[in-house]
Amino acid sequence: MKKKIIKSISTFLIVGLILSLNSCKKEAKKVDDKTAQKTVYASEVIPFFDHWKLVLGNGENAGIANNFENKEFFYTENDAEGNWVVFKAPNAGSTHGTSNNTRTELGQIKKWYPKTANDKLSATLKVMNVSATGDARVAASHAVVVGQIHSADKHENEPLKIFYKKFPGHTKGSVFWHYEINTKGEDNSGRWDFSTAVWGDDFSVVGETEDTYPEEPKDGIALGEEFTYEIEVKDGIMNLKFTSKGHETKTFTKNLIASEYTTKADIPEQTQKLFVPIGQDGVERKEAYTGEGCFFKLGAYNQTNGKSPEVNRNWCSGAETHGGDVQKQYADGNYAEVWFKTASIKVSDASVSNEGYFSKNDHK
Repeated sequence: MKKKIIKSISTFLIVGLILSLNSCKKEAKKVDDKTAQKTVYASEVIPFFDHWKLVLGNGENAGIANNFENKEFFYTENDAEGNWVVFKAPNAGSTHGTSNNTRTELGQIKKWYPKTANDKLSATLKVMNVSATGDARVAASHAVVVGQIHSADKHENEPLKIFYKKFPGHTKGSVFWHYEINTKGEDNSGRWDFSTAVWGDDFSVVGETEDTYPEEPKDGIALGEEFTYEIEVKDGIMNLKFTSKGHETKTFTKNLIASEYTTKADIPEQTQKLFVPIGQDGVERKEAYTGEGCFFKLGAYNQTNGKSPEVNRNWCSGAETHGGDVQKQYADGNYAEVWFKTASIKVSDASVSNEGYFSKNDHK
């Protein structure tokens, strides 16, 4: 009888122990599942999203992107360096405003006026991908814009675009910046950009044929290599600073309220080569961007698109777009992807609402 009782007790204890262990496993699994599902939002990595509206690579204005992600275009990644905010844009899809190009990009919700400005944007980033296809003769092929100053008024031109560009087969790409003239008069079709190299080449270095590439830049930046830009506009002057480990620090200055391009004789040689042959030969109003509200942009503004180079040899890349199918473009490298590690913005007291820009462009 004693043996039976002892056996029953032992069986009971063993069953109880198994149930307890299973319960612990289930509880641990629940905790693991919960941990795995936790989303790290971009606004936790770079807490400055109150200053921006986010436009996605499908043309949608997602608004102020606190505690927001979109797995196709805007999310976070983690590597040995920590957390990063990812901006991704295909070669083709729905676009924002009147642009031919897709973007996943932040647009500042306030605008400021260059003459009275005391505003600053800085960011540390790495470009992870540029389009695998595109006509090598087209200057914008294989390029992405990672930071801008944009006008909110009149022609809505861009006194600053910061580019990264890398040709297929090259290890290193180029970083350069553009100034776009604020065209005199009502007709903006004659506008053009002037490109300045930071590391590597400027915009004008292109292939001789659609599938041959120029020499790789010796002092360029590789995909996945970090660099930092700082943009400050104060009292009408734009100051730029570019830094990257192992590269020379570069600084530039540009007057935004007094033009140096007011006559045809002022058009630089680079512009004569790139833009004048396609009819973009305008001049700038003497006061440049004086009196126009300007604002910062940051993200991935893909410069490669599927439009025929016959339309515009500088901006229409003839790249693969798979009819706008985003996933197919992502599968074979036809997109731009930029990761930001840190960023900060300083907004002057004189800045005002930029809502008019978004209301004009959100539904075009």
